[in-house]
Amino acid sequence: MKLERLLAVTMLLLNRRRVSAQELAERFEVSLRTVYRDMEAINAAGIPVVSYTGAAGGYEIMEKYRVERQFLSYEELESIMIALRGVRSTLHERDIGMLLDKVGALAAKTERGSGQGERLMIDLDPWSGGEEQKALMRQLRGAADSLRLVKFRYTNGQGEEAVREVEPVGVVLKGYIWYLYAYCRLRGDYRIFRLSRVEQLTVLQATFERRSKELQHFDFRWGAQKKYDLVRLKLLFHPRAKARVYDYFDRDAIRLEPDGMLLVTSEQPDEPWLYGMLLGYGADVRVLGPEHVAREVRERAVEIVRNYDFTLP
Repeated sequence: MKLERLLAVTMLLLNRRRVSAQELAERFEVSLRTVYRDMEAINAAGIPVVSYTGAAGGYEIMEKYRVERQFLSYEELESIMIALRGVRSTLHERDIGMLLDKVGALAAKTERGSGQGERLMIDLDPWSGGEEQKALMRQLRGAADSLRLVKFRYTNGQGEEAVREVEPVGVVLKGYIWYLYAYCRLRGDYRIFRLSRVEQLTVLQATFERRSKELQHFDFRWGAQKKYDLVRLKLLFHPRAKARVYDYFDRDAIRLEPDGMLLVTSEQPDEPWLYGMLLGYGADVRVLGPEHVAREVRERAVEIVRNYDFTLP
């Protein structure tokens, strides 16, 4: 266990500029004394770890140090190759294919010739609109690399349209959806834009100066971006909706009732999207609480009925 921890600490330091002793202790669930001993052991193994004191202190590996092939097992290389294949299916770029060839070459032929087929495959290619999205991503990545402004029409979650002029930072895949992270000149702050809602994109000739934040500096859990309070829902689903309920909600939030109904308790952001999601289940869900959510769902359902207010033959 100690050897695995030392290797994990080394890989973390290779991928981060500086890591504090407290963060290492919390991440690996060890004491600070153990962290100090681990740093001494890593240094003794010939890996140059430098320590810094003060509020911004911590540990980092000397610049220009590189890890060699022997630190990676074939299983780890195989995981990298699987991930690269998935990215290539979405980006469709020759550079990804060349990188895949290079990573594959790190594995010895004897390792690759075990005769076992792959047990995992990743395909991020969307069911529809794939080529259009790839072209959009190529434009945005090119604009970010050349520090050129982009302009587009954007529709937000409330259906409101606005023309945005932004300084692109980069694109991010979150779940199965691609997003643009950029500094929006209209809002005067960083914003997240879902690519499927971007229209009429134009890369402008005007350039911008890169700001201090890079793509890796943002928290892509989006936790800091939430504007809405969480509401604790209590929902009762018909057995017909079982597959969809399991697709969306965590298993520990679902309780199977004796009559086959599914009782779900879950916290969700109290925003307009929530009501569209609940209405999407039609008559297969009943909101047991809170009352204001149930009333809002009912009022929206009544509005839908009004759209079909005619006498059937």
